[in-house]
Amino acid sequence: MVFESLSEKLQGALGKLRGKGKINEKDLDAAMREVRLALLEADVNFKVVKDFIKRVKERALGSEVMESLTPGQQVIKIVNDELTSLMGENESKLNFAPTPPTVILMCGLQGAGKTTTTGKLAFNLKKQNKRPLLVACDVYRPAAIKQLEVVASKVDVPVFTMGDKVSPVDIAKAALEHGKKNGNDVIIIDTAGRLHIDENLMDEIKNIHQAVKSDEVLLVLDAMTGQDAVNVAKSFDETLGITGVVLTKLDGDARGGAALSIRAVTDKPIKFVGMGEKFDQLEAFHPNRMASRILGMGDVLSLIERAEANIDKQQAIDLEKKIRTQQFTLDDFLDQLDQMKSMGPLDELLGMIPGMNSKALKGLDVGEKDIQKIEAVIQSMTKKERINPEIINSSRRKRIAQGSGTGVQDVNKLLKQFKETKKMMKKFTDMEKSMKKKGKFGLPF
Repeated sequence: MVFESLSEKLQGALGKLRGKGKINEKDLDAAMREVRLALLEADVNFKVVKDFIKRVKERALGSEVMESLTPGQQVIKIVNDELTSLMGENESKLNFAPTPPTVILMCGLQGAGKTTTTGKLAFNLKKQNKRPLLVACDVYRPAAIKQLEVVASKVDVPVFTMGDKVSPVDIAKAALEHGKKNGNDVIIIDTAGRLHIDENLMDEIKNIHQAVKSDEVLLVLDAMTGQDAVNVAKSFDETLGITGVVLTKLDGDARGGAALSIRAVTDKPIKFVGMGEKFDQLEAFHPNRMASRILGMGDVLSLIERAEANIDKQQAIDLEKKIRTQQFTLDDFLDQLDQMKSMGPLDELLGMIPGMNSKALKGLDVGEKDIQKIEAVIQSMTKKERINPEIINSSRRKRIAQGSGTGVQDVNKLLKQFKETKKMMKKFTDMEKSMKKKGKFGLPF
């Protein structure tokens, strides 16, 4: 889960204030000590932590908290506001050139995931009806050009290459002309990974930037490198004047040091975050939503956006009818699993629901293998069994287990799960009918 360790500690520290009728300075100091420790353990920059705690305390000791009827909730709101401010307040979008093409220069250290991120960005832009062109300017790493071509074929976008014997500056200039002639409105230049202390390579990327007059210079950083990522960002910014950061592997970052420090230290926004290996798992970074998730307050907007992007509307309408008429079958259950799968890992989705804290999600691990097992069990049933699971007796269970390559206990577990799901759905429909009778709004299925 994103920021799992930090999230758990912050929620624990602030949870002690929740529900308190009165808060004195001693209570606040104790909570802030835990918050400070949690941030430092998450590898957040020391100066950033110091300033953050100071701002929270100044606001929390003011009248808005001390005279409030719910002082604990007010402190949590202040921490949420300050976390949001720390990460940049609002989403920072790409700057598109008034006259196409827009040139985006990708830079960063080796191994940060630049080439894959370049492909993800192209995929993202295609969904916005842009016509991106990828440019292979990494002439040093063996098979780098081939890797970009493979990535480009997967997201179905063209690649401009001149081999590895031409200088990256000349390749970038030629690519710009090629893009203009062929109607590409965004040109994304994939450059070689370089250490920020390598003066020759830093001069080279500076020359590429000046030659093509990049509209965006995006620094790709591995979120899991923590404080080091911030130091790298400072160096690249001093040389190139980066316009934004892309944090990769945020889905595997339990600490959060890079995400919480970069904006404050460099004054450059995080524009995108990588939330998985698939090409559709590059997301716009929303500081306010991320702050809410860290504090266990959910991220309903992102959940809705994912649902809208991945769930078939007609199927949703048909499902609603089936739930209302109690005709929900194991086939429908399988369809829902497929759609849920496309939205991302279950623990991540549940983490977007307000009130679902990291402790509640611990030990929850419904991965690809678990879903494949459920699919195999359902697909080994006859049509009659899927429509009416009540007919599945012990001999049928044995046959289904054998056919799906699972055990009888797996079949039993699925049938129990399905039964509980139907019960829960019946409760919701009964509640809705009751509310309609009383003249209240129905539940939004």
